[in-house]
Amino acid sequence: MSFRDSVRSFAYRQITERLRNAPRGDPEAFVNIAWTALAPTGVSWIGFYRMASDRHSMVLEQCRDRPACSPIGLHGVCGQAARTGRTMIVGDVADLGDDYVACDPRDRSEIVIPIHADLLPGGQIGRVLDLDSFETNSFSDLDGRRLREALRIAGFAPAGDRPEAPEEREEMKNHPR
Repeated sequence: MSFRDSVRSFAYRQITERLRNAPRGDPEAFVNIAWTALAPTGVSWIGFYRMASDRHSMVLEQCRDRPACSPIGLHGVCGQAARTGRTMIVGDVADLGDDYVACDPRDRSEIVIPIHADLLPGGQIGRVLDLDSFETNSFSDLDGRRLREALRIAGFAPAGDRPEAPEEREEMKNHPR
């Protein structure tokens, strides 16, 4: 296990312990608890975007530690995760070209976890959890697994328990949906 994975594993243990005593289904509580533990590990931003009522964009719901773009189109990583229902891990956002919504030009990697909405028919995605880092390749499958676990503990229903494989990300880059 890499040093970063060891540090992040410790952070995720802190998050899951704290979430057990937090209000369930509360995006603000989740973001604050996760930010406190993950910011020292290289996470530069964390937030929830929810699907807009028109289902053609996403609106910022809760975030730390700086403002972000809102609304955002569905062409970016958050939109792709919402449309496919799969966790998206992007090692270098520069590789995405126009498919990247750059709220902070310093961000270099990203992970997005889609979350089912209780009130939408057919298990549609209602929101996503988005984390960014100023470092390339900052996120791994470990982050995806541990974030989905934390979301479940917090009362959310994460979708896409299988992250996009690198070849699927390349296909998405070449043929955006």
